[in-house]
Amino acid sequence: MSGISKACCSFVSNDYPLPLPHASTPTDRDNSIPPVVSKGYQAKGSYQTINGLKTYVTGPETATKAILLIYDIFGFFDQTIQGADILATSNDQKYRVYIPDFFEGSPADISWYPPTTDEHKQKLGNFFQTQAAPPKILSKIPDIVKEANQAAPGGAFQSWSILGFCWGGKIAALSVGADNKIFKAAAQCHPAMVDPNDAKAINVPFVCLASKDEPADDVKAFKANLTVPNHVETFPTQIHGWMAARSDLEDPEVVKEYERGYKTVLDFFHSHA
Repeated sequence: MSGISKACCSFVSNDYPLPLPHASTPTDRDNSIPPVVSKGYQAKGSYQTINGLKTYVTGPETATKAILLIYDIFGFFDQTIQGADILATSNDQKYRVYIPDFFEGSPADISWYPPTTDEHKQKLGNFFQTQAAPPKILSKIPDIVKEANQAAPGGAFQSWSILGFCWGGKIAALSVGADNKIFKAAAQCHPAMVDPNDAKAINVPFVCLASKDEPADDVKAFKANLTVPNHVETFPTQIHGWMAARSDLEDPEVVKEYERGYKTVLDFFHSHA
């Protein structure tokens, strides 16, 4: 299938294909990210129910800006939770960060990936076309944002950004298409289903951090189609998933690039949202 990342979604419908590199230089700001915990991370936030979904919420209650984080198909993982905590408090701009459980307690099993059997391929393919179908997820986002705003200082956050990992990167890209009136900036990291046509509709500043596993031609074409301020970069030593569930934080090289990825996103959001 064209447009499908060998790294993740090689069984996804072409109706929802995947993202890209080339780098414009982000603001050179020293975000003091706390030391990354390699194992047994203790979450700093808490779980709340927002629009009927269990949602991880982190960051100061006084934060005036928010980030909606879309996890990968494996749901809540320590690496992703730690990333949310980094986003919430590391920059001089503090954020309230929300991770809704769109899969309602039934994410894909990480043992299915990489798919080494026909059974794994079938299960992943079915998951993408049912629980992870983009229209199903996209339809829930406005009400999540609306309810989260009710807890913000003054009754609404000054701005929202969206960040997605892998499959979540596709959701982030589709969320900031031509009809977007919610998000002021967006990012996707090691995105799945990169479709250069999605880039044509993106209407806010956009950052894409690709791994070595994303199709380079698709990433390049995606970059070429962006008409908004952007930062597109490939992390050539990192695998698909290095900032989320598949990250090996016991590897010093991964930790270095995990930190750099989050700093890049923070700098971009700080400048554009």
